[in-house]
Amino acid sequence: MAFDVSCFFWVVLFSAGCKVITSLDQMCTEKEANKTYNCENLGLSEIPDTLPNTTECLEFSFNFLPTIHNRTFNRLMNLTILDLTRCQINWIHEDTFQSHHQLNTLVLTGNPLIFMAETSLNGPKSLKHLFLIQTGISNLEFIPVHNLENLESLYLGSNHISSIKFPKEFPAQNLKVLDFQNNAIHYLSREDMRSLEQATDLSLNFNGNNVKGIELGAFGSTVFQTLNFGGTPNLSVIFNGLQNSTTQSLWLGTFEDTDDEDISSAMLKGLCEMSVESLNLQKHRFSDFSSTTFQCFTQIQELDLSATHLEGLPSGIKGLNLLKKLVLSVNHFDQLCQINAANFPSLTHLYIRGNVKKLHLGVGCLEKLGNLQTLDLSHNDIEASDCCNLQLRNLSHLQTLNLSHNEPLGLQSQAFKECPRLELLDLAFTRLHINAPQSPFQNLHFLQVLNLTYCFLDTSNQHLLAGLPDLRHLNLKGNHFQDGTIMKTNLLQTVGSLEILILSSCGLLSIDQQAFHSLGKMSHVDLSHNSLTCDSIASVSHFKGIYLNLAANSINIIPRHLLPILSQQSTINFSHNPLDCTCSNIHFLTWYKENLHKLEGSEETTCANPPSVRGVKLSDVKLSCGITAIGVFFLTVFLLLFTILLFFAVKTLLRWKYRHI
Repeated sequence: MAFDVSCFFWVVLFSAGCKVITSLDQMCTEKEANKTYNCENLGLSEIPDTLPNTTECLEFSFNFLPTIHNRTFNRLMNLTILDLTRCQINWIHEDTFQSHHQLNTLVLTGNPLIFMAETSLNGPKSLKHLFLIQTGISNLEFIPVHNLENLESLYLGSNHISSIKFPKEFPAQNLKVLDFQNNAIHYLSREDMRSLEQATDLSLNFNGNNVKGIELGAFGSTVFQTLNFGGTPNLSVIFNGLQNSTTQSLWLGTFEDTDDEDISSAMLKGLCEMSVESLNLQKHRFSDFSSTTFQCFTQIQELDLSATHLEGLPSGIKGLNLLKKLVLSVNHFDQLCQINAANFPSLTHLYIRGNVKKLHLGVGCLEKLGNLQTLDLSHNDIEASDCCNLQLRNLSHLQTLNLSHNEPLGLQSQAFKECPRLELLDLAFTRLHINAPQSPFQNLHFLQVLNLTYCFLDTSNQHLLAGLPDLRHLNLKGNHFQDGTIMKTNLLQTVGSLEILILSSCGLLSIDQQAFHSLGKMSHVDLSHNSLTCDSIASVSHFKGIYLNLAANSINIIPRHLLPILSQQSTINFSHNPLDCTCSNIHFLTWYKENLHKLEGSEETTCANPPSVRGVKLSDVKLSCGITAIGVFFLTVFLLLFTILLFFAVKTLLRWKYRHI
């Protein structure tokens, strides 16, 4: 009975001292200490006093600032980026930003502007990016031109602008991006374009404007980086109006809800009268599609025909010797041979993604593309029992191959023998059947990136990754290991050059302490979304300065002896773990607060136990694990009783001795 009372006493004495104190959250979220803050959607009508004067980047959208003036932000003199999206701003007064000499990006999107003073943008010495999207502007003279000499990008989308004629004093010499998408611009004249003659390599966006007329020669005096006339119903207007123009990229794609005319071969003859390197015609239909359709494509280097309802490309197309990149995604091919690859002898990049029908690879359909470097055949329901040497014949210069999101593929030994120079191979979400005891990748001596996400691999095959001496990035996400354990001897022992390893969602329960011992160059290890406990942390003990992701595991208490392993890493993520916030975990909690600069996902790193602080961020929890006032009282009573008992015991013992002398 005395033992039970004593135990109860000590439990009361020390558990009473384990109290949790949480601190109040700041109104704005700090993203980078003293520099970057997010104050979005907080119902603010002024700048909070809690923001430091050193703030450089401020996200202040979805608040309430109907009027801004030179006192609104004057305390934040170091601002470089200011986002005021949808703050219900109507008035911007004189010299509002006069103290903000370093401001280079100003976002005013979604504000119903009524007035901007001529000197409202004075102050910044290098304002480069100005966003005036959805501000109700109908006339470009509304924009104050003072202090815009360094402006590089101006975004004016979704307004009511019908003419792009800028004021004569508008400084366009440094302008690189001018965005007019979704306005009411139907006609472009030479006079309108004259104000942009100072600009060079300008990207001009008229997407969604339904341009109905272009004066001949309007685009003849300026060299453009990009011209975007997406959604124009009648492309004849564009081809006729752009005669004698020069642009690196011409975007003429349309949208599913646009009622546009089919493209004819005669219409495309307008390309012969202009200089274009990259052409996008996605989602259009062709009224007559033959080899003559491409007769004015001789200068084209990049061509995008995505979702153009093609079932095949005609043979005998001539003059496409300069074409380097071809995009044929979301079409209706039955077999890869239907693209007639021989038409494109200089092709280096080919993309056929998301074919509407099940795509059959055929045999040697691409063998005429000896210069091909990048091939993307993802999302095509491709299925092959023996892949991929016959299908990829003569692609000896291929460096990037994407076969992800397809049906099951059977791989034999040296399955990619025809592509010995591969540097990136993506097989994610494609079930692989390895039909040989040796590695299907063993001849890929230059392979640096291998994505095997959810490939349902037999991870017990220790030779699976043999023959990859230069592999640096390996993604094994979603592939399960036997009994949920990575043993000391495993398939990773053959890839000693690995720098990035992703083992998330692999159903892992434990990792042997020596499992990663052969990996001496690691910089990034992702073990998230498993069921690992703190015992597996020892497996990374020999790594130093790595990014370590342990999010969404079963870690609750981390013993003191494991903390040095964590301290020697550069970044760690413990979010979404059932972490214990009692005195049993005091050493880890103390370490956590001392190493916040190393921690990622701190907003989602919360307590799971005890219930009184469940959901509270670890950084906001304070533990007092010493003896409290109640504990001192019980200790004093205990010592007093112990002293009295000891006194009477000694007295009784002495009396007994004297009786028996």
